[in-house]
This record gives sequence, C-alpha cells and structure tokens, in this order.
Amino acid sequence: MEVKLDKRYPLDVDAGRAWTLLADVPATAGCMPGAAITEKVDDTHYKGTVKVKVGPANAAFAGEIEVLALDPPSRTLQLLGKGSDRGGSSASMNLKATIEDGETAGSAVLVGHAEVIVNGKFAQFGGRLMVQVSDMLLGQFVDNFRVAAAALPVPQAAQAAVDANPVEPAAAAPASASVAAPAQASEINALAIFWQLLKGWVAGLFGKRA
Repeated sequence: MEVKLDKRYPLDVDAGRAWTLLADVPATAGCMPGAAITEKVDDTHYKGTVKVKVGPANAAFAGEIEVLALDPPSRTLQLLGKGSDRGGSSASMNLKATIEDGETAGSAVLVGHAEVIVNGKFAQFGGRLMVQVSDMLLGQFVDNFRVAAAALPVPQAAQAAVDANPVEPAAAAPASASVAAPAQASEINALAIFWQLLKGWVAGLFGKRA
C-alpha cells in the first residue's frame, strides 16, 4: 500500500537554523518519536531503529537511511528510508524536505513531500487511517523540530543585526531564559494513537469535535 503526503509547517525560527538542523540527519531523526540513528556507515548511509509500543507489547524496526540529495543553496534534503521487523512487516519512505523563508522576518516553513509504502500487517489499516496516523506522528516531529532548531545558536549575521539594533530593556527577554529540550517518547505508542483516532471517529459520527 502506498501513501503520498504533501505538508507545509510554519516554523517560528529563522531559515538558517532550521536548515542547519535539517541537514544534520541524526539530529533530525532524533526529532521523530521512537526513531534513532544507531550507526553512521558513511556520509550518506545510516542505520537506525524505530520502536513501537502497543499496550504491553514492544516491537523494534531495524532500518537503513540513504541520503539521496543534500543541497545547501536550495536548502533541500532528500532521503530514502527502509525498515522491517521480525514479523515480516516492512516500510519504505522517500522523503524530500525543503526549508523556505517565512512570511515574516526570523520565520521559516518546512515543506515536505513523502511517498510511503507499507507491506504486511500495517497495510491492513488502509490508506485513510495511515494518512491520519502519519499526520499525528508528523505533528509530533515538527513540534520537536521547532524546539531543537530554536535551541541552536543564532547565526552571526543575525546576531550582529540584533546587537546593532538592541531592543528596549522592558521588551527584552530575561537573560536567564532558555529553550527546553523537546520531550521525546522512547517509542511510538501505537495504542495511544489508535485511541485518539477512535475518539475523532466517534466525535465525527455524532457531529461533534473531539
């Protein structure tokens, strides 16, 4: 079964820092709940895992990531990920992600196109449910991505502009303020995702919002 996704996510962080994070494949993978890079084979090949939890049961998908393109001028990353578990299920994703300038200064947009192919028991969920699950997971990923990108050092050029035009003391952020690290789950809780989808389906059935 194949699912295609086209998404745009506004980021309240400048394009420079957003691209710095996106170009760091292990760091970007760490923003996805349950995913982790376990080995760097070379500059374009990595090995990793995705942990899934359904109630008391746990499963781990072992996979590989290949960087197909990394283009700094256009701030574009394209990669191919493949994985499988011991039960015979497998999945692959061809992802192209681009960082665009946002509509306001200091903002950016994460634009992504993904083609996902799943086989085995996960294909039984059907295309519509797979899209809903993917939307929820991508939402968690982007939340973590925003926090991680905002925690990166401000580029020197941007910092120089701030120094040249300092804000009034009353409007300045406290010197002790810091960005919290993204709270990431150690595995994808599939049961929690299913419960959220079930509540949304029931609410829609009765014409109410979840």
